[in-house]
Amino acid sequence: MKHSNRILPLIVFSQFCCTSLWFAGNGVMGDLISTFNLKASALGHLTSAVQFGFIFGSFLFALLTITDRFPPSKVFFISAVIGAIFNLCIVFDGNSFKSLLLLRFLTGFFLAGIYPVGMKIASDFYREGLGKSLGFLVGALVVGTAFPHLLKGLSDVISWKLVVYFTSILAVLGGMLMLLLVPNGPFRKPITKLDFSIIYKVFKVPNFRSAAFGYFGHMWELYAFWAFVPVLLTSYAMINPKTNFNIPVLSFVIIALGGVACICSGYLSQIFGSKKVAAISLALSCLCCLLSPLFFMFDSEIIFVGFLIFWGMVVVADSPLFSTLVAQNARPEHKGTALTIVNSIGFLITIISIQLLNSLKSILVVNYLFIILAVGPMLGLMALCIKKKSVNNLSINHS
Repeated sequence: MKHSNRILPLIVFSQFCCTSLWFAGNGVMGDLISTFNLKASALGHLTSAVQFGFIFGSFLFALLTITDRFPPSKVFFISAVIGAIFNLCIVFDGNSFKSLLLLRFLTGFFLAGIYPVGMKIASDFYREGLGKSLGFLVGALVVGTAFPHLLKGLSDVISWKLVVYFTSILAVLGGMLMLLLVPNGPFRKPITKLDFSIIYKVFKVPNFRSAAFGYFGHMWELYAFWAFVPVLLTSYAMINPKTNFNIPVLSFVIIALGGVACICSGYLSQIFGSKKVAAISLALSCLCCLLSPLFFMFDSEIIFVGFLIFWGMVVVADSPLFSTLVAQNARPEHKGTALTIVNSIGFLITIISIQLLNSLKSILVVNYLFIILAVGPMLGLMALCIKKKSVNNLSINHS
């Protein structure tokens, strides 16, 4: 396709700009607490509000089949602008805990028109090599996820309000780039009428179910690991008092290198297939969960950090590949809805696993806490391998 070489960088850059509403917003949560004299518990509530907003928004977007009925670039742009406005509103001096909670929820709601929609746009342009394309897209998201940890390390240098202004401007810029420079893809097949049943019809396809449930197992582990990376580092430092960790910077490195892993897995999927590479990555991250207590016993902080870096890479390397399999095993006219509903359920699962670890933290020794995360990858592998027919590059019967 003409100009296809420039489309992917535009999608990746626009996606990164717009999802900064999520990442940098989470990075200034501590400043919101101190500025508005909120209780310490407000931090968890404000962070969860974004997640719940995204879950509710993505479910509603899927139910109303918005991305499959309307031009996705326009949906992306409108969501980016509205999300930027709600993000900007948190700097107003008159805010209270309730108003901040609502603003973060609404920001998360409109992020549902950005993250899964960006993947839908990429799938409309790239049928062959979709795994590689989504590898870059998810890789940018992963680097963005790590960004708040870097911001935390620079909190004495950059004003939190400046971060909010900057991310809101970035989001509008990303939305405008998508609207003006990214047309409808050649593989887009829009639907013309509202059909509420699509969100469960997509799960009737066995290979789609296999890919979706593999993704759900992956999500059980992924965000819980990301959320608890600082806890892992802090716990090791407590066991080994001589350790001198810069926890925010190390957390950034461990999570951000997962972005590199996404790009690498995208290229590997071109050789070995998305299903096989996703399964290997899922198995390796499962192994990391099970072996995690052993690495607390090493006196060498290099070995421990090296293990976390490896875990941080394999825990997310399968993410773009599951999205690829989901898109490939949905009808072309249902791809947007399929990606959105799978994202909605996946992020709901992340809240459950994070809250479970948070509850168990007061009961279990931290060293053994992360073994429970292995349950997700195990179930995901079972779901992924339940069909003998490969879900990779499957041709859908549209009759």
